[in-house]
Amino acid sequence: MSDHSPAVSKSKMIERDRSHLIHSLHNSLQQAGGHVWVKGHGATLTDADGKEFIDGLSGLWNVLAGHGQRDLVTAAARQMETLPYCSGYAGSSNPRAIELAERIAALTYPSINHFFFTSGGGESSETAFKLARYYWRLKGQPEKTKVISRQWGYHGVTLAAMSATGIASYWPMFEPRVPGFVQIPSPYPYRYQAPAGVSPGVAAANELERAILREGAETVAMFLAEPVQGAGGVIVPQDDYFRRIREICDKHSVLFVADEVITGFGRTGKMFGLEHWGVEPDAICFAKAITSGYFPLGGVGINDRIAEVFEVADKVWMHAFTYSAHPVGCAVALAMLDLIKREDLVGQSRDKGKLLLTGLKQALAGHPHVGDVRGLGLMCGIEYVKNKATKEEFPPEDKIGPKVHAAAQERGLFSRLRGDVYCLAPPAVTTPAEIERIVSITKEATEAVLGRS
Repeated sequence: MSDHSPAVSKSKMIERDRSHLIHSLHNSLQQAGGHVWVKGHGATLTDADGKEFIDGLSGLWNVLAGHGQRDLVTAAARQMETLPYCSGYAGSSNPRAIELAERIAALTYPSINHFFFTSGGGESSETAFKLARYYWRLKGQPEKTKVISRQWGYHGVTLAAMSATGIASYWPMFEPRVPGFVQIPSPYPYRYQAPAGVSPGVAAANELERAILREGAETVAMFLAEPVQGAGGVIVPQDDYFRRIREICDKHSVLFVADEVITGFGRTGKMFGLEHWGVEPDAICFAKAITSGYFPLGGVGINDRIAEVFEVADKVWMHAFTYSAHPVGCAVALAMLDLIKREDLVGQSRDKGKLLLTGLKQALAGHPHVGDVRGLGLMCGIEYVKNKATKEEFPPEDKIGPKVHAAAQERGLFSRLRGDVYCLAPPAVTTPAEIERIVSITKEATEAVLGRS
């Protein structure tokens, strides 16, 4: 084998990688057999050995427009030539940031018209926590500091965001968690057990009211929730869940913050996730699809009531990021908003999401070890169980999810999972033929690990 062959090149790159890089969710054994991505086009990723894979999770839920979009690249290059960076601190601004704030205000929930820009979702969560604390302090209620979130929620891994994240595997290495973060059960329709005679959605929402009363409403600043829980296993709530959540937050003077980092800008088939249920939050966190992952950018939007309190304050809000309102990131985001409109990425996500979910249900719902196939827009999850009748889970040591993931990769599909829930969220530009291939590979991988139906 030549030293210039793809396999040798890849093995050398992995060796160099292992000598110097520490990865997100680092695991040296996993990295030894990992990928070195060298090219992306549309919904396809190419490994250093030349093998092509369908990008089944749009990178990390973010590459909504697919890889190789020239308009996004051009927007970044033009801005870099003109103004590659400037401070976003008070006293400084730039045209792209101003325009982006105006554009998002016209797209998002009607009362949300003011925005703080970050470099991603974790920074957006941290910003939301501090915004909520400051807001209540200005309102004369400085004791309102607690954050309630949900089991299986993912909000980032900085120390406070990790404390809001409801996936327990993120905690043990870094305990103790930040005080004042409380989790309630997820609405999780497949597993949530509601009391007899109560709608499961309302019952799950009532978990929030119980937590507020237990903690003391005078101490609770905000409730943080993803419209669809993504990394926790693509959990789509019951239709009456968020309406009841809104009522509870209003009743107890708790800010309702929607984590739209994954669901924002079209992935669910609506521009923002809570639009599916006609509910408006007090604030939103966003990132990912706003630049389709081409540049690190996120933000927090607040409603007019919160913004008005900020505007009349005579203090400096002592919160800042070097790269807030980065002109290049804002330029890419503006180009992405143009692309979303021109290519109807929201509609594509809706229609192709239906195609994907229908295909997965037809292919897998009858399998004795597929407990649930669920989704909304281009977010789908397949939950594998040991016993379909009882919903009994496989023992963790069986590693069913990782085995399905490995079998899918052997067949040319790369995605991610949460335990034994296999997640899929391909780009909006994924073709119908590629969606059919995703369904076929997922079925083949399932049967390779768990046998035929």
